[in-house]
Amino acid sequence: MAVRSAFPILSTRDLERLEAFYGTAFGAERTYAFADEGRDVYVALSLGDSALGIGRDDSLDAAPGGAALWLDVDDAYRRALGAGATSVAGPAVMPWGERVAQVRDPDGFVVHLGSPAP
Repeated sequence: MAVRSAFPILSTRDLERLEAFYGTAFGAERTYAFADEGRDVYVALSLGDSALGIGRDDSLDAAPGGAALWLDVDDAYRRALGAGATSVAGPAVMPWGERVAQVRDPDGFVVHLGSPAP
């Protein structure tokens, strides 16, 4: 069977905070939630034509590793900083012709922002 679609799932100790960040920064909207013992343990978010999952993992004790997301840059860089992200690299046109920036979300995931160069 061929893969028809894929989406990242981030793990966090603070699901509510991370869901709120992606909603505020990028307009993500909740499309699904699964609760256990009265609290959400997983949510699915829509980001335009894409999806993002966030799962609660109370056993996490370190910053996340190598996962990265790629989102359209437009004004997302400013919105992300306003929502609590920290800048890794400000918007700049790269030699290959895209305008890119990087931010780190409140849990430490790197979010790559990119669009065609103007």
